[in-house]
Amino acid sequence: MMAERVKTLVALDGGVDRETVQAALPDGSEIQVVALVDGLEESWTALQETAVDLVVIACGGYSERTLVFIDGAVKQRGDRPVVVLCESSPNGFLRRVFEAGADDIITLPETPGNVLFTLEKAVARKQGASVATGIALAPMICVLGPKGGTGKTLTSCNLAVSLAQDGHKVAIVDLDLQFGDVGLALGLTPQRTIYDLAKAGGSLDSEKVEGYLVDHSSGVRVLMAPTRPDQAGAISVEFLRDVYASLRAGHDFVIVDTPPGFTPEVIASIDSSSHVCMVGMLDSLSLKNTKLGLETLELMGYDQDRINVILNRADSRVGISHDEVVAIIGLAPDILVPSDREIPCSVNEGTPVVATRSRSEAARAFRSLAEMYLVREAEISTNGKRSGLLRRKK
Repeated sequence: MMAERVKTLVALDGGVDRETVQAALPDGSEIQVVALVDGLEESWTALQETAVDLVVIACGGYSERTLVFIDGAVKQRGDRPVVVLCESSPNGFLRRVFEAGADDIITLPETPGNVLFTLEKAVARKQGASVATGIALAPMICVLGPKGGTGKTLTSCNLAVSLAQDGHKVAIVDLDLQFGDVGLALGLTPQRTIYDLAKAGGSLDSEKVEGYLVDHSSGVRVLMAPTRPDQAGAISVEFLRDVYASLRAGHDFVIVDTPPGFTPEVIASIDSSSHVCMVGMLDSLSLKNTKLGLETLELMGYDQDRINVILNRADSRVGISHDEVVAIIGLAPDILVPSDREIPCSVNEGTPVVATRSRSEAARAFRSLAEMYLVREAEISTNGKRSGLLRRKK
């Protein structure tokens, strides 16, 4: 249950069937409808006069009035979620709704239970807390690397296993939708993939998503990439946001292994994340792209305090000193992973180095990365910003 009721204003565009909307609204939940207003002009007046936590706009189909209302509501209070109920298939309207700033859209008719779940998720994303459970959403670490071959998958898998070894419930998402290798790096067979989850249809919840995760011996649970490149198109940005919300509600940590570049899927993952781990290597091309990646995050307005840099093959003798690395990327890497023949051996075997070669320097570096996140989240939990985050630790 939520700690307190979410006061909600429902605005009805002209021509909307009021009874259909009322039938879809959850009754007896923590979503409290304090105003159900006919007409968007009247609704706008009510919005100025009423303090609400959530705005729901119902329309019959494509509606410029609705888009203007969304834009105004978002500009008035950017921290307040906006959800659209649409009586016909959104089609081209969908993109415009999200561009205007809405958090989600529901096609009517729909059951009150499914509407409630969507509204709760919208509030959770804005507040950074799970409305359904009252437990804070788990940290989500997005592992980035603008250049391919820097060791993003290696980092993601070893970070996930390190966190699991410390007793935490960890999920890893393989977002390289065309050529994902998380399964290979962990020695797993893709019995179920993110493509299967997307094609399953229906609304998403934690229980449904859990059914598509593949178990690793370390305790890490994996949402694997599609088995064929042509299946990547089935994964939408809106779908990913729902998946992340569900995973963060049911785990202690969520790790996202991304493909090279800032694709729409990667940008959506960054937007949903609590931390970014930028991975580079000790060569001029990789360092240049790492710098560009960090500059892109800055342009996106991502909090610099939530970005960490890891440098793979950091002791390679390639004529680039540590001081030159700092000069190129503009900061000192947080974690230095040395060159170690145990790393390619572990990858070829499908066994993370932290699990089978725990005394190696590489394993120590990845454990240090995990410890960095554990310490940070423990501090957040102590300050009361994410209560309950580390309760599952054994």
